[in-house]
Amino acid sequence: MLLDKILREQVRAHLAAFPVRRLAVGTQRAAAVALALIEEGEGAALPGMPAHAEWSQSAAVLLTRRADRLSSHGGQWALPGGRIDPGETPEEAALREMREEVGLALGASDILGTLDDYATRSGYVITPVVVWAGSVRNLQPCEEEVASVHRIPVTEFQRADAPMLSLSEEPGREVLRMPVGDSWIAAPTAAILYQFSEVCIRGRDTRVAHFDQPMFARR
Repeated sequence: MLLDKILREQVRAHLAAFPVRRLAVGTQRAAAVALALIEEGEGAALPGMPAHAEWSQSAAVLLTRRADRLSSHGGQWALPGGRIDPGETPEEAALREMREEVGLALGASDILGTLDDYATRSGYVITPVVVWAGSVRNLQPCEEEVASVHRIPVTEFQRADAPMLSLSEEPGREVLRMPVGDSWIAAPTAAILYQFSEVCIRGRDTRVAHFDQPMFARR
């Protein structure tokens, strides 16, 4: 799947047609994450994923591993993002956090749309903002917050074994994970990635707010 104009307009059209669901923040904290479509690059360093000998123009999603030293969700997979500051829109917050975390500066014209809000067990209501990063080779991760930056091929989220579901301890709910290489990503990041794959790539109105998180991802 090439990262080209056709894909960009397809994603934009699917998001424009998708009836987004927003959640009341209430006593929780409002946050936003950036789901950036970017060139895959020179290969993946994750077990179970093929590496490319040359620079690849295939479509990928930008993901990070959070620094272990962070007080919450240290070492976990994440999309660039964080709290929405007073006076900010979710889109503005997502762009700011991406610039601060990985050194990727994009503008309002690069925003393709948004997905459903997702309420986390740790007290956040997250708004995912889908953005077009295009060809970017030099990223500068913030060492205090980011342990590593990864470009995961979009096709990885469309595997036959995705999503991975297991029963939650809460009756009537399932825990969602997304496979990546020989490992997996947990919700809430996995839930956002699954909805992205369904809505933006396949054009399906798929909801994910009902999926739960593993115990370790709730802290």
